[in-house]
Amino acid sequence: MAVRLDGGAVTQAARAEILDVGPSAIENTLIDCQTVNMRLGEFEFTEPLPQLKDPHVLAVIKPWIDVGNVGSLALGRMERHMRATELGRLARPGRYYDFTRYRPRSIRNQGRREYIIPNTIIRTATREEAPDLIFMHIREPHAYGEDFTDSVLEVLTALGAKRYSLVGAMYDMVPHTRPLLVSGGSRHPENEEEYQSIGVRPSDYQGPTSITYLINQQAESLGIETRTFVVHLPQYFQVDEDFTGTTRLMEVLCRLYHLPNRLMDRQRGKQQYEALENIVKDTSDVASLLSRLEERYDREQQDAEGGPSQPPALSQNIENFLRELNEGFEQPDQS
Repeated sequence: MAVRLDGGAVTQAARAEILDVGPSAIENTLIDCQTVNMRLGEFEFTEPLPQLKDPHVLAVIKPWIDVGNVGSLALGRMERHMRATELGRLARPGRYYDFTRYRPRSIRNQGRREYIIPNTIIRTATREEAPDLIFMHIREPHAYGEDFTDSVLEVLTALGAKRYSLVGAMYDMVPHTRPLLVSGGSRHPENEEEYQSIGVRPSDYQGPTSITYLINQQAESLGIETRTFVVHLPQYFQVDEDFTGTTRLMEVLCRLYHLPNRLMDRQRGKQQYEALENIVKDTSDVASLLSRLEERYDREQQDAEGGPSQPPALSQNIENFLRELNEGFEQPDQS
């Protein structure tokens, strides 16, 4: 039996069992191996830190702003295309995570049972020209949130990060029959031109948030630029993997980092949302909701150049329908 920290190290007892040697021999071996590891805050790195060219960080926070796994899927496509390699992860993820909420997974690997423990993973990819990219798959901490964010900031500083961008998706009252909106934010007005050039509108969100947003706030004081790119997904269509949302986020990232359009994979998302048409036709509540959302969307788009306007209110029946829909999906994260 082996235990991996989300794909990582095998336990000392398991190594002794596999190699048929005493635990003391394994302990000595592990001590020798660990001397080459590097610690930054709560993160452990198995290799020397690379020399990166003006690196930009792309981070997704699970589960808070990764509905439909849009952020994770987008980063995964970029990582495969750029052949990113793992750089580090939390040395003791149990300090921050409640494993009754983020469930470890049991798998079979070549006839042996292994356990994968949820973790925060850091990967890097180099490019011919700056910026190189750092990919951070962050799991939102359940405890010691301030210590967690301090450790992430320590890593960003050590790697020489120039920009930290939070990417992902959220549910909103938007129709699937219109281009998905992307909202973003920056603390500097001079960045508005960049947002407009890639089709990202300012965010007016107010409400509950994540302790990990301290990373954005404190990064600015360290001289690290910050960005946010969040895709708005239709609230009435909640799936584990939203490919249309992933395509929309990839449109933004491909334009920012001059990546090939094939990474957007538009056809897969198109097919997924086309299948939704049958659901709309067979469900009167959804059909009624859709027409109101289309009207609301079109009105907001028409008024965008003239400044924000108050969208028409939804009927009480539709509000109740959305509330019941949310209650059906509010379940503890088991990933």
